[in-house]
Amino acid sequence: MTTEPTETTKPAVSLADRTTGALVGAAVGDALGGPVEGWTPEAIAERHGGRVRGIVEPFYKEDWKTARPIAPYHKGDGHVTDDTLMTHALIRVYEKVRDHLDAYSVADHLVPDLITTPRWIPELEAEALPLQRIFLAEKWIVARIHYGHIDPREAGVGNIVNCGAAMYMAPVGAVNAGNPLKAYHEALDVAGAHQSSYGREAAGVFAAAVAAAYKPGATPTTVIDEALSLAKDGTKEAIEAVCEVAGGHTDFETALKPLREAIAPYDTVGPDYRKPSLGARRPSRLHAIEELPIALGMLLIGGGDFRHTVLGSVNYGRDCDSIATMSGAIVGALYGEGAVPKEWSAEIARASKLDLHAPAASLTRVTREVHARDLERRRAHEAAFAAIAGS
Repeated sequence: MTTEPTETTKPAVSLADRTTGALVGAAVGDALGGPVEGWTPEAIAERHGGRVRGIVEPFYKEDWKTARPIAPYHKGDGHVTDDTLMTHALIRVYEKVRDHLDAYSVADHLVPDLITTPRWIPELEAEALPLQRIFLAEKWIVARIHYGHIDPREAGVGNIVNCGAAMYMAPVGAVNAGNPLKAYHEALDVAGAHQSSYGREAAGVFAAAVAAAYKPGATPTTVIDEALSLAKDGTKEAIEAVCEVAGGHTDFETALKPLREAIAPYDTVGPDYRKPSLGARRPSRLHAIEELPIALGMLLIGGGDFRHTVLGSVNYGRDCDSIATMSGAIVGALYGEGAVPKEWSAEIARASKLDLHAPAASLTRVTREVHARDLERRRAHEAAFAAIAGS
């Protein structure tokens, strides 16, 4: 159905355009996936009379304020979820630090941001502290660091192992544009305040994938290859298993069931997403979060086409807002904002009452500053090593 752009057909994409594409693409994927999060592909198709093809209303249209398990969040109608809220919060940390981040940056800046400054929360249709919207796995950061005074580098230990840290690591990939290894290590450090085990590993690999997408000539295949070169343990095996299956499909419709079967041995949640298994989300070297491998599989199936990639992620169901956030970010980083359908991004910005472009412009400026600092540090090290080595 789709093919990867070639070197001769793919236009040059600027740093600013790639960063805008990554962040707007992530927000679009998030908003499209939000209203069907937690459901199966079959339930999604039954509710919407077929596959989701764009922005849709809440799953419980008439009583979203009270219907469980969704209430009290207005998921749908172009509203972004906590994936985007946390992504923008991390960008604000970069705006303050204006350099690479670590777990202490989370403690010094991200935690205060979550608990001190009311912001517009689209799903609540009100201003509130971000802490009042984020999931318990994200509230963990505040409880451990602000109230528990835990070493930020160890604060993630004990939290449920899920995609909570990975879902907002696109800015780390952007700041380390073209340097997947650096993105991987920085994300591992940042995520240490939030997650452990394969949840932390996924954060590193996702950031690396975004950074790899910035490389000139990058394609979905090269992004996945670079991610696999860094991934460890169950995360690596899960990505390999999912992408092997994905390679046999060019349409997400035929891939939905095979991809779930491929990830099942590595996923701890189990077949019923709303009723996790007894061993769900526990640390392990043998397992992986579901979201990142599926996002990469959909990236491969979509062949670089934003619609096909993100709609495949959305119609997969389960934690599809985070899956679509990740796949949307990577496609946006590969091909820039032009790859993201304008009718979606404009409506989501309007409905969510958020400026989706300002964070991207700000992060682009920070990225240039950080790169300049990196050059200075590298040159200082080269001079020092030359003196040490006598060359």
